[in-house]
Amino acid sequence: MKTKERIISAALLLFNEQGEANVTTNHIAAHLGISPGNLYYHFRNKNDIIHCIFLQYRDHLRNSFTPIKGPASPAVWVHYLDAIFYVMWEFRFFYANLNDILRRDSELHSQYLAVQQELTVNLQLLLRELNRQCVLVIPDNEIDELTEVLKMLVSFWVSYQSAQSLNPQISQSVLYKGVSRILLVLKPYFHPKQGSELTQLMAHYQTLAAKPSDPFHK
Repeated sequence: MKTKERIISAALLLFNEQGEANVTTNHIAAHLGISPGNLYYHFRNKNDIIHCIFLQYRDHLRNSFTPIKGPASPAVWVHYLDAIFYVMWEFRFFYANLNDILRRDSELHSQYLAVQQELTVNLQLLLRELNRQCVLVIPDNEIDELTEVLKMLVSFWVSYQSAQSLNPQISQSVLYKGVSRILLVLKPYFHPKQGSELTQLMAHYQTLAAKPSDPFHK
């Protein structure tokens, strides 16, 4: 792995474990056993590193939330729901401190809004296709609002959970609870013939949410 890639990987690890606000470029360099000068050869500052991590986040959203092609089998649901879990876990520092990170970097904020607009369009197309296949039954005039609710739940689940404790910590089980809440929001819209599939999906993610896992502390 090249030094630049190692820096990005180490920064993501430290941001997730310790909270982005608590990690400096010196911390990242020390973690890697390189000099600060070596790090600055590749990145001007911490924001530059965050920009590179954001590109990974963007690519994941683009690759994982494309509209459905073919029949909506149970495996399709698992694909999308696992992709939601992955993005919340892999980039949890970003969700934990989203407003502060975007407020101090207008360029990144603009890029974030563009990616979110792409995601909105893809999610709306996905919901309409699931309607067409009689998997969901969503009134057409509610699709835009439901898309917004789903995005809001994912975007702020981490920060919401962190605010619920004096010793905030986020674990994989906490994020699986977030995935279960997404299913709960969608539950009223499932077509009656999909009841068995919905029950299995909810049981699967509730089981994952109940498993103990190692948390990271902000």
